[in-house]
Amino acid sequence: MKYIKDLQEGMAVRDIYYCKQRNAAVTKNGKDYWNVILQDSTGTLDAKVWDIASPSIVEFEAGDFIYVYGEVTSFNGALQISVKQTRIAQEGEYNPAEYFPVTGKDIDEMWKRFTEYVDSVKNPYLNALLKKIFIEDEDLAKRFKKNSAAKSMHHGFIGGLLEHTLSVTENCEFFCKRYPILKRDLLISAALLHDVGKTKELSLFPENDYTDEGNLLGHIVIGSEMVERAASQIDGFPETLKNELKHCILAHHGKLEFGSPKVPALVEALALNYADDLDAKMEMFTELADKVHNTDWQGYNKMFETNIRLTRGE
Repeated sequence: MKYIKDLQEGMAVRDIYYCKQRNAAVTKNGKDYWNVILQDSTGTLDAKVWDIASPSIVEFEAGDFIYVYGEVTSFNGALQISVKQTRIAQEGEYNPAEYFPVTGKDIDEMWKRFTEYVDSVKNPYLNALLKKIFIEDEDLAKRFKKNSAAKSMHHGFIGGLLEHTLSVTENCEFFCKRYPILKRDLLISAALLHDVGKTKELSLFPENDYTDEGNLLGHIVIGSEMVERAASQIDGFPETLKNELKHCILAHHGKLEFGSPKVPALVEALALNYADDLDAKMEMFTELADKVHNTDWQGYNKMFETNIRLTRGE
């Protein structure tokens, strides 16, 4: 099998891929075609089915495993497949484990480090809340370890939510050592909890798509509500501490235009915003570097709002 990460312009493709998305479209000349997103464990790739009326094209839907015959082309600097032939693959022709992206890190080892951070929180109320959410709720723990952190932006793979959350927490641990003004228990708790709402915002693979709850509320509000419910089950949980923790979650995107209901008003919320933004952007660069095999300028990047270039070597 030719994995998506290994495809290059001019290559012929004769392999089975998972169809993540298929949308009907129309060319400027009024001809119908399909926009398709193909996926395997190494990533996703756009594909175009220009001649949908051809007898060589067997209709398929999102969620199907499909055999694809075509050629890798380049458009505006990005690779895509021009599809000439399709058919729906049958069970036994493919191994589903090869088609969904997964973290390259050991999930069990990451979870061990994650729970060590939970245990390290000394405040009895915050410690009890973390354990109620992540340890006592075994179903949520299983989902947290499997969920992606995003549909497509960064850490969009199995185990991505855990990997991202652990990395953000490690950033916050560094901040606590560097800046004594920070209350460690509050910041570490907020870091561990900041994206917990994504367990309800995003469905698990193979869909990895927004749920109704995710579309209506979003993970920031969902996470705040989860903290509220858990805190209400802990006798004597201080109201001020609960609101400070919720504020960190509600403000962790930093700006209203970035989806945060609140702008950071606490230094811990500010630190969490920077820790989260840093990890997300470093991962976006990493994922881009994994797809691109040159050091040329890559063109304007919407997320970074500039033309970016990748560095190589030491």
